[in-house]
Amino acid sequence: MIKQLLLNIILTFVWVALTGSLTIANIGFGFALAFFILWMRDRTGNDIRYFFRVPKIIGFIFFYFFEMIKANLQVGHDVITPHYFMKPGIVALPLDAKTDFEITMLSNMISLTPGTLVVDLSTDRKVMFVHVMYLESREQFIKTTKEGLEKKLLEILR
Repeated sequence: MIKQLLLNIILTFVWVALTGSLTIANIGFGFALAFFILWMRDRTGNDIRYFFRVPKIIGFIFFYFFEMIKANLQVGHDVITPHYFMKPGIVALPLDAKTDFEITMLSNMISLTPGTLVVDLSTDRKVMFVHVMYLESREQFIKTTKEGLEKKLLEILR
């Protein structure tokens, strides 16, 4: 899988060098073209995980940016209006993440989102305690976090 990623990056930079245009659109097109070329070459090989993981990573990036924008708008609205809409609370979030890397990535993604902050992790590493600034329902927060952020993150890490 690492081999395909490195080849994809090298082919992307070859494309950029050949076209002579260092723009985000050209890099994106070069990456997509290199991905397609590698897929055509390796689609019958044994290690094709790379070709399923890259679209999931791109989908996760768009999902996370959308969540960030929603959270920033919510916090920004609360800051510029005269009344506070905060309903803070701490939620015990059960984890499906098992390894240190998965737990660290999940806690970073949660903490980077405005309005949420990871406070603690249980000693058995099965529950993460999250401070939520706008807590309408504990069950709803747990459901949206587990079915959204944690599920999508674990799909690309495993």
